[in-house]
Amino acid sequence: MITPSTLPGGTWMLGDSTVTRFGYGAMQLAGPWVIGPPADRDGALAVLREAVSLGITHIDTSDAYGPRITNELIREALHPYPSSLFIATKVGATRDAQGGWPVARRPEDLRKQVHENLDSLGVQTLDLVNMRMGDAQGPQPGSITEAFETLVDLQREGLIRHIGVSNVTAEQVVEARGIAPIVCVQNMYNLAHRHDDDLVDQLAADGIAYVPFFPLGGFTPLQSQALSQVASRLEATPMSVALAWLMRRSPNILLIPGTSSTAHLRENTAGAGLSLSDEDVAELDSIGH
Repeated sequence: MITPSTLPGGTWMLGDSTVTRFGYGAMQLAGPWVIGPPADRDGALAVLREAVSLGITHIDTSDAYGPRITNELIREALHPYPSSLFIATKVGATRDAQGGWPVARRPEDLRKQVHENLDSLGVQTLDLVNMRMGDAQGPQPGSITEAFETLVDLQREGLIRHIGVSNVTAEQVVEARGIAPIVCVQNMYNLAHRHDDDLVDQLAADGIAYVPFFPLGGFTPLQSQALSQVASRLEATPMSVALAWLMRRSPNILLIPGTSSTAHLRENTAGAGLSLSDEDVAELDSIGH
């Protein structure tokens, strides 16, 4: 049985806060295509409460999810928040009527988004705000300075405790770190997408967290077959194996798998603690190489 003291992976320091390496991503609590309310509001609230009862102290969200839906659910389910709970959000994009994610990175856009997150979460200071760059296709080259400096100004004003970056190139990470400290990088990374391997290791050496999203995103049938073979041998699900591989990959990796089901949340939590042999890891590493 999973308890707060047996969450897989232990903990990591995000800035001045200790968080569980196994966290929870709230995006899937919104309606289809991350638009509108969930079909089962009570079920969504139960998932958030179950996450905290399991001992999870790191929840990832954004006011763009819904929009506002996931933040309002978090507030309804968990406010007043436990002192141990660390809520990360992100800015840099909004939603349109077609369900798109138009870029919104002008200083006035970012200030508006930060205040919307403060309001919907019901807090005076945000634990962590990730500056999301790139687009739906992934990171894109270009300067992060103007957008990032706006978050630094808001941090100085006391509205943000810590800053991170998301959907960024390695060059943008260097550029941001030259302006102010960051506590995490949130990019797509998994067994099949290993483009950030060097970045993961560099950040680990500097004590900066790496938070991968889409732990099973972008797999080809061949890669899925290889993953399924390992999962079958271990009598586990492919998602469990993928999460366990990420947990083992580096101590600075923080997981934020999402789900709208309490049963699936417990399954993911247990799966991340799956023990992989060196042989298993070598076979899984061949997928991305």
